[in-house]
Amino acid sequence: MAPADIRKEGSAYDLTIAVGILAAREEITSKSIGDYIIISLDGGLQPIKGVLPIALQAKKEGFKGMIIPRQNANEAAVVDGLDIYGPESIREVISFFNGKSKLEKIRISLEDEFYNKLCLSEVDFSDVKVQESIKRALEIAAAGGHNVILIGPPGAGKTMLAKRLPTILPPMNMSEALETTKIHSVAGKMGKNIGLVTTRPFRSPHHTISDVALVGGGGVPQPGEISLAHNGVLFLDELPEFKRTVLEVMRQPLEDRVVTIARAKFSVEYPTSFMLVASMNPCPCGYYNHPEKTCVCAPGIVQKYLNRISGPLLDRIDIHVEVTPVSFRELSEVRISETSSSVRERVIAARQIQEKRYKENEGVHCNAQISSKQLQSICRIDEAGQQLLKNAMERLGLSARAYDRILKVARTIADLDSAEKIESSHLAEAIQYRSLDRDGWAG
Repeated sequence: MAPADIRKEGSAYDLTIAVGILAAREEITSKSIGDYIIISLDGGLQPIKGVLPIALQAKKEGFKGMIIPRQNANEAAVVDGLDIYGPESIREVISFFNGKSKLEKIRISLEDEFYNKLCLSEVDFSDVKVQESIKRALEIAAAGGHNVILIGPPGAGKTMLAKRLPTILPPMNMSEALETTKIHSVAGKMGKNIGLVTTRPFRSPHHTISDVALVGGGGVPQPGEISLAHNGVLFLDELPEFKRTVLEVMRQPLEDRVVTIARAKFSVEYPTSFMLVASMNPCPCGYYNHPEKTCVCAPGIVQKYLNRISGPLLDRIDIHVEVTPVSFRELSEVRISETSSSVRERVIAARQIQEKRYKENEGVHCNAQISSKQLQSICRIDEAGQQLLKNAMERLGLSARAYDRILKVARTIADLDSAEKIESSHLAEAIQYRSLDRDGWAG
């Protein structure tokens, strides 16, 4: 139980203590108890949090196997080289150590558990009718790992589009799957008999969420929503409705892709490498710039509504997209839309180009992660491109912070086209994804 100053919680130690007492009383005579990690008890064995990290450490320290609750066994069985047993009661454990009965080893097939489930999803991009320009923007966001905000009236399809973004992201590799599973395991979010998280997480917290629930914390620090979204998507619906303090605490993890939760005697670090997808109405009534309905908000209200989101947070969002409502005529048309799998192929090809480009840069895997210093050498544009960008910034009133974002997005568009250099057409497309930076956008 050492070190004694670290608080213990849950039922993880109960079976260990019980087996130790039984061994001391010589009711268990086996000398091999020390070869196993032994976890959990409550008459029957109860599931616990954090089994996968424990299993990885057990293998590293040379343990032979683990005796854990049956509900957690598949999770630990992901780790090759450990004998995993999942008894349902302490009687089975005693009989096992005394050699009176055998426990069945838990084995899982990584091919069935991981590779065959990589791209399984109940939703698809083809479900979304029309909205081709918005789909294109989300494809660019997925290809470069860019954060994106969708602005539009109620019912325009913002949430529907956001929920389908994970289906076009590249499938997770084994390293990402293990890292994601460890976080969900520590948080107790794995579910019954699930061994490995195989699809990219999609987290969508309500706007009433607290600071601690979003970034993590508590007496015994637990991962928050931004860590549960690691290697996936964090969707914040109705962004201006979130408390200002909640949004502000997210700024540092967005930049550093890690959050540190400090307490008096220790600190915990959780990874937070996620894509932020936010949505919002353009104004409180929802109909500013609507093609058919009239906005009833008083003068200045639209800008005040937008100002609920701080400039530094908007600065970390590369792509702004205006989502317009779809008419009945367009909805009723029979047309074949592109599937997620075909879009994903282009996204994967673009990500492979970026992986090759940044292989010497530790911690950089996609265009959204490059620093301002790297931007100068990676996102060079010719004289015609410089003139186009200058004219756009002057005529549209784009802010200075838009400059870097436009270059990063243009680099991603060029990667989707397999182009070595950023062309004027790539810049022109990137410029249109800066709606909220335009002077007078909100009147």
